[in-house]
Amino acid sequence: MKVSITFRRDKTLLRVFSTVAVTVISTLTLLGATPAFAAASKQNPIMSMAPLVLLFVVFYFLLIRPQQKKAKMHKEMLSKVETGDSVITTGGLYGRVTKVSDETVTIEISDGVKVKISRTAIGTRKSND
Repeated sequence: MKVSITFRRDKTLLRVFSTVAVTVISTLTLLGATPAFAAASKQNPIMSMAPLVLLFVVFYFLLIRPQQKKAKMHKEMLSKVETGDSVITTGGLYGRVTKVSDETVTIEISDGVKVKISRTAIGTRKSND
């Protein structure tokens, strides 16, 4: 199970989000800010908050929620790291886990070369199964 989102995908998602947000806000602003439809129109306070609420909802579903899911999956993956697993660190080191403690993990990156790293520095885990 690979849990990584590339920078390119995040950048594309951000472009799509910004385009959608600008379009929605422009449309709502035009609809709410055009008093030509009524002779004496007073803007409803709820309608003035609608673009802000809509923007928050879009942010939540396109950015916040997926990031929370990714963080949860990464935390679960880190809790399952065992001795003998093959791992790839966030720095790009490939190795096999030789010792596991609460905060650190020792990995062997070559014969006789062991490196002690923080558990959170593990990017990907391949189980020994």
